[in-house]
Amino acid sequence: MSSKKQPLKSGEKILFIIFGVFFALAMIGYVVLETIRLRSDEPMYTQTTFFDFSEEGLKGSELYRKANCNACHRALRAGTSMGLSLDGLGSKYTAERIEQFLREPEKYYHGPTIDHGFPPKEAAYVSQMPAEDLRLIAIFISELKADPGSSVAKTPPPGRSEFIDAMVGTFVPQEWKEKYKDIREKPQEQAGQENVDE
Repeated sequence: MSSKKQPLKSGEKILFIIFGVFFALAMIGYVVLETIRLRSDEPMYTQTTFFDFSEEGLKGSELYRKANCNACHRALRAGTSMGLSLDGLGSKYTAERIEQFLREPEKYYHGPTIDHGFPPKEAAYVSQMPAEDLRLIAIFISELKADPGSSVAKTPPPGRSEFIDAMVGTFVPQEWKEKYKDIREKPQEQAGQENVDE
């Protein structure tokens, strides 16, 4: 048997060249984007989440970090994305609802959860924390807010949107239109509060 290497066929050469060009363009694009991002005084992307912590919220953020919750969750734009991102969650749920989930997650969901719940689940320790700690963590999470219309907010953007109107007109069944009211027709603050209280 001969161990002589066979030369690449012309089709294989073309594929390698195309791959090389795409790889080089991707690397150049990445370097240019990072250079612009590092030299710019303004953020590249609009921040739609914000926070204004109370004294209890600050204590809750310390407890959140000590309990190593950021090993699975992202909050304050830091942590991992293994679990639900918590930024903006306070625009969807009240502190009481978040605390209810932290205390009894499976009762809250009326069924099993992935990580929260009873041992041997990885985050089973959360529901075993002292009640006051859970209350403070819930306050911290409830103070992570989002602008209306952002991907993590429950309320739509202010005003009308031709795109949303077209989607509703195309995909929403008529019986839903008769049964449910469009929250964009209410004052924004009132609509947001109703969603949070649900």
